[in-house]
Amino acid sequence: MIDFFKKYKGFLIGLVILVILIMFLSAIGFIIIDKDEVLTNIVGFLVWWFLISFPIHKFEYLKKQKHVVLKVVGLIVLFIAMIVIGEVMDMPDNPMLMLLLILFWLGIPYLVAPKFFTKHRFFIIGYYALVFCYFLYARLVFGSPDDSLYEQHKSIFITLLLMPIPIVIGLWFYEQWKWFKQFKAEKSKAELAMLKTQINPHFFFNTLNNLHALTVMQSEKAPEVVLKLSDMMRYTIYEGKKDRVPLSDEVSYLENYIELHRIRYHKTVELSFEHSIRETDTVSPLLFIILLENALKHGVESLVEGAFVHMKLTSDEKGIHFSIHNNFDPSEVSDQKGIGLENLRRRLDLTYPDKHLLVLKNEGNEYHADLTIFKS
Repeated sequence: MIDFFKKYKGFLIGLVILVILIMFLSAIGFIIIDKDEVLTNIVGFLVWWFLISFPIHKFEYLKKQKHVVLKVVGLIVLFIAMIVIGEVMDMPDNPMLMLLLILFWLGIPYLVAPKFFTKHRFFIIGYYALVFCYFLYARLVFGSPDDSLYEQHKSIFITLLLMPIPIVIGLWFYEQWKWFKQFKAEKSKAELAMLKTQINPHFFFNTLNNLHALTVMQSEKAPEVVLKLSDMMRYTIYEGKKDRVPLSDEVSYLENYIELHRIRYHKTVELSFEHSIRETDTVSPLLFIILLENALKHGVESLVEGAFVHMKLTSDEKGIHFSIHNNFDPSEVSDQKGIGLENLRRRLDLTYPDKHLLVLKNEGNEYHADLTIFKS
């Protein structure tokens, strides 16, 4: 809503200027407002609000678009022509004046929202063509100002003339709202894609270095590492682009990741992963790996001995629950916040808005992370 007001602040400024101008001109007696002429006052107010606000709203644009300026000038000329014809041709309900009024009325949405007007032009122009035909009919058949039937038809004509305004404005606001929602969705999708690419690449570099060492030593583990790394890279590149993947695939990815770290470490590390899931469950890819990377980087890497990481993943009809528990060296804790957890929080907000709970806590030299994703 704030962005909307910022976008159309020119009309707010124009409204303030117009109100001040009306109060000033009324105070000095330059204009007199007849409170009985409600419809006339509303139409006049809307017209002058547009004439004042539009140049303010489109100021930067008008400086660069001369053809738009010409259209605005043309609309002003049309408005002046209406006034001149009304004064020169002293004819009650002059059909020419009414035609110019309708053209001016159509010119306003065409200038303010040209794409919207073009999209609905057949409906808008067709409607006002019928309204003008109705006016001509009433003017020719019941043309006498003293005819009470003519006054009734005239009231109907004015009602028909003004009736589409709230409908068109409401439709325009609705389309703007749809556009804004779509824009936010596309922005979130693009941001989510960017976040997925921020999975820590250092793991792959370190694994490749370890693979090089294993091949130099002609270790039997080298082919195993190649296969697991290949599976992980395929999963990250191809499956990571999807909105949802089978939860069982995410389990396989985590198991490969753990096994590669078992091969990598030259110290005793207690790594355990319990899982009990439903085969039909799905999840946004590459969520849990961030918590595991965090536990290994800030836990296992900081300890010389006695390091452990315990993980558990379960799912049922209520949701998915992932917990990880590890120890760390408090003296090695950095005050600098990494992007990993911020990445995870942002992804959860985008993927599972109001349907997740992430709890992180330190207890002495142990760290607990619990992530719950609710299904409803």
